[in-house]
Amino acid sequence: MRTSIFKTISDPKEFKSQLLHWSSQFREVTFLDSNDYNQKYSSYDCILAVEAFTSIKTDYHNVFEDLHQYQSHAKDWLFGYISYDVKNDVELLKSENFDGLEFPDLYFFQPKKLFFLRDNYLEIRYLNMCDDEVETDFIEISQCSYAKSEEVVIDAIKQRISKEEYLLKVNKILEYIHKGDIYETNFCMEFFAKNAVINPVAIYQELNAISEPPFATYFKNDNHYLLSASPERYLKKENNKVISQPIKGTARRSFDIEQDNQLKTELSKNEKERSENIMIVDLVRNDLSHTAKKGSVTVEELCGIYTFKQVHQMISTVVSEVENTISPIEIIKSTFPMGSMTGAPKISAMKIIENLEETKRGLYSGAVGYFSPTGDFDFNVVIRSILYNAKKQYLSFSVGSAITSQSIPENEYEECLLKAKAMFEVLRLR
Repeated sequence: MRTSIFKTISDPKEFKSQLLHWSSQFREVTFLDSNDYNQKYSSYDCILAVEAFTSIKTDYHNVFEDLHQYQSHAKDWLFGYISYDVKNDVELLKSENFDGLEFPDLYFFQPKKLFFLRDNYLEIRYLNMCDDEVETDFIEISQCSYAKSEEVVIDAIKQRISKEEYLLKVNKILEYIHKGDIYETNFCMEFFAKNAVINPVAIYQELNAISEPPFATYFKNDNHYLLSASPERYLKKENNKVISQPIKGTARRSFDIEQDNQLKTELSKNEKERSENIMIVDLVRNDLSHTAKKGSVTVEELCGIYTFKQVHQMISTVVSEVENTISPIEIIKSTFPMGSMTGAPKISAMKIIENLEETKRGLYSGAVGYFSPTGDFDFNVVIRSILYNAKKQYLSFSVGSAITSQSIPENEYEECLLKAKAMFEVLRLR
């Protein structure tokens, strides 16, 4: 059982920063920030969950069954992630590429302390065992000072796949497409650094300030960190409604207003980008149909253009209705991994990804989010993110693009560099 206490916050932006810095003392942290993005399906401006009462950590074997048992017995708020390689529990697939990060395939925790911020209103929900700490904690948070942005110590950021190798691999994917093996696949490459020393909170704040996305995440599990500026929702369940919002289609921003508007218009009319998006929408519709009421899968918005600080993006919204008898884990299992990070047909695309990529994706292109006590949930797509193993001092970020029959390998490479720009900038490697 939880005790709920309500507060009015005079400066929500300042308070969010104080919440984040206060949270760094805990072993387990999930900080979710919508950056006041006016998103139709946003429930909160900010959520903070800290200090595990219970948790689940496992590899991909029987992972959805284990998660179902944990979620259905806890009947409480649960925060955590599902890595991309959980796909191996869904299909007869494997992940044998190099893994420098060594994150568990799945991790969720039941927090002792929860904070929900909406506009100027804060709801604090503590487990009854620690509800006597609310007022003391609130005073600490209100007095929390900013962490200094310590100098980043990184010898060099290396590219796992060279430009020459990247172009060869994309041409190989085009061969698969022309043979009819796949229609589209999302091909990714890793940038990494060894012996890296960073201040995760400071780096997250800088990354978030550069991008201000609607699904920003600071996640910590002991020595494992996710610093994410994700613009993409994977899946949300709200009562009996399920919402997926895949992103496919990217254009750069310009400081010149007229040119920026032109780039936005060009993206909306770009046949290649639209075809990428529509193919994934069809895949998402099929995925949602496995758990949906008959005839309830609909496309609320097709190829909408949305502007973020770094890029313009093409986003579609696909929704469905589910029966009360369908478990939240079954909805996730039947749609995972998300189509925007795999391709179509999904299984064939994932096999090609495994053969041509040189890094195990792990948490990158997985999902981070939460379950509510009633079985609702909301998860983002882990992209535009820095992953860090503090114990190993290994830092990694990956970027990718959708390869279709109309892809020009050189252009796809440039799109990857555009997506990596913010990460390079916050790591002071311009």
